[in-house]
Amino acid sequence: MADQVVVWSPEALEDVDAIAAYIARDSVFYAAAVVEKMLAASSGLNQFPHSGRIVPELNQPDIREHFVYSYRLIYRIGAERILVTAVMHGKRLLDDATANRIMEK
Repeated sequence: MADQVVVWSPEALEDVDAIAAYIARDSVFYAAAVVEKMLAASSGLNQFPHSGRIVPELNQPDIREHFVYSYRLIYRIGAERILVTAVMHGKRLLDDATANRIMEK
């Protein structure tokens, strides 16, 4: 499974952009640090894809999450790739639109 490639969905990249813009209102430095940490966390997923916990709202073993600071980095494990599908604040539960986006990928 180490041959799996980590890919970001366009929606997940938009999530990161929105998070960075929100944090940058107070600190550009911390916004960049959060984004860097998210990218670093995703880069290691191909080595240990099952290390993240199963997303409780979906309860599917192929859909997992890692926490990066207070954000949920949600990803789907596939046979040939690991797809980062969403990034959201850890205090938020998945709404229907986000859950559908994750399930469709």
